Amino acid sequence: MSEAVVDLHGHGSLGDRPKLDSKPHPAGGIVFLLVLAAGLTFVGFSILQDVRGAGEAVEIGVFFLLGLALLIALGFEFVNGFHDTANAVATVIYTHSMPPLFAVVWSGFWNFAGVMVSTGAVAYSIVTLLPVELILQVGSTAGYAMIFSLLLAAIVWNLGTWAFGIPNSSSHALVGSIMGVGLANQFMAPAGSATSGVDWSQAAKVGQALFWSPLIGFVASAALLLVMKFLIRNQQLYEAPKADAPPPWWIRGTLILTCTGVSFAHGGNDGQKGMGLIMLILIGAAPTAYALNRTMPDASMPAFIAATHKAEAVFAAHSTGAPPPVTVAAARQTIGDALRARKVASPANFAALATLSSDIENQVKAYGSIRHVPAAKVPNLRNDMYLTGDAMRLLDKEKTTLAAPEKADLKIFKGKLEAGTRFIPNWVKVAVAIALGLGTMVGWKRIVVTVGEKIGKTHLTYAQGAAAELVAAITIMGAEQIGVPVSTTHILSSGVAGTMAANGSGLQLGTLRNIALAWVTTLPAAMALAGGLYFILRHVV
Repeated sequence: MSEAVVDLHGHGSLGDRPKLDSKPHPAGGIVFLLVLAAGLTFVGFSILQDVRGAGEAVEIGVFFLLGLALLIALGFEFVNGFHDTANAVATVIYTHSMPPLFAVVWSGFWNFAGVMVSTGAVAYSIVTLLPVELILQVGSTAGYAMIFSLLLAAIVWNLGTWAFGIPNSSSHALVGSIMGVGLANQFMAPAGSATSGVDWSQAAKVGQALFWSPLIGFVASAALLLVMKFLIRNQQLYEAPKADAPPPWWIRGTLILTCTGVSFAHGGNDGQKGMGLIMLILIGAAPTAYALNRTMPDASMPAFIAATHKAEAVFAAHSTGAPPPVTVAAARQTIGDALRARKVASPANFAALATLSSDIENQVKAYGSIRHVPAAKVPNLRNDMYLTGDAMRLLDKEKTTLAAPEKADLKIFKGKLEAGTRFIPNWVKVAVAIALGLGTMVGWKRIVVTVGEKIGKTHLTYAQGAAAELVAAITIMGAEQIGVPVSTTHILSSGVAGTMAANGSGLQLGTLRNIALAWVTTLPAAMALAGGLYFILRHVV
């Protein structure tokens, strides 16, 4: 990559570059290791406590696989931290608003906070991309091969792009890895078997978010800079830093605030990508403890049963004479096949959904609450709830004759099912938050230099940094609310490029070409890596 900032047109000089080579105090390294050790200890203690509380016996071999899978999942979030969050601190570092080491620690803290208040919606939008049979049998050999393959592929690609200092999307890498596993799972299935691959409708939804968000970053950041120039006439805001002097207090405060917003938003969105996969790992290894939400209070069960009964009536009304499945197992098979075909709205499927809803209602009634369901019954109840909930997700996209009150009843029922199966324990959030936060403090320099020096031909001004980060924070937070993953890297780097274009500063086409190339190649590369790993692990394990 060619040297950046070759012509600064009076907006600064190479001497204005921040001091990025200062070494952290040894005490900082000790604190880092202590926090890491405390986090891993906390994870181990929490798992043992949950397993013992559920009365579940976990074999030593399974416990080892669980630990290995969790380390890889947390490793993905760690790499995500130092790969993606470097974008958030580039503007405050290159405008001398915060010293580099303090900036990454500050960003790491707000990443932690963002993870802790996240909703979990993004986590399960990632999970729904996976083949349905692997989700239902995540504790099998194929399930572990799936988890290891997609996480290792995403980590390898992230590390490769980081080594070259190319801003790359962890979201793209993970989604590509999931698609690769899905396709490999489909290709490896025996001829004539009902095996699902990629949920292309869900992949299209995620892909649209990943495609449009960088364009939004470019256009909105450029527009915001122009609006700022029209409304705010203080020339100081549009100057590049002079030497290593910090900006005026009000500019400095604005830039720190926008950096905080991006870091917080990044934690809330990107931190969830590993959460859903960690939950799959836990469900596979310790289903009694994690397959169902045992924290749901007994007082909520009457409403749960009532919602289930109403949904059962809706399904039965639309089965239009189709015979009910002979057994609950047959109903599961019917709905599983419908999910693989991505088509649910048929009388036979409605009859099967009525049977599954009746089974869910009867089991909850029999045991009084979800948390009292015995270990032997947990996998079947969880699968019934997952299949029914996912079928209703697809029903929302299909043309049906459901009346408005019926749709309302199913929406309530779907919410109850998700509360029972789509949950994230607080200790999982803490573990991911620590991994992401600590990752922010390591390896950030390469990406910071690219964003700070190698996108535009002039030094980044205060207004450019603020505009790019404000747009990035708002875009990422909005995506988190609607439950879709977006790329912090691409939104912010394209935002910086947008402000450079609007400012007439010029763009370094070589860097933009590298970023665009990484954007285009990430999906196929991650798909190939994950698919190949999955094929190898299925044959080796």
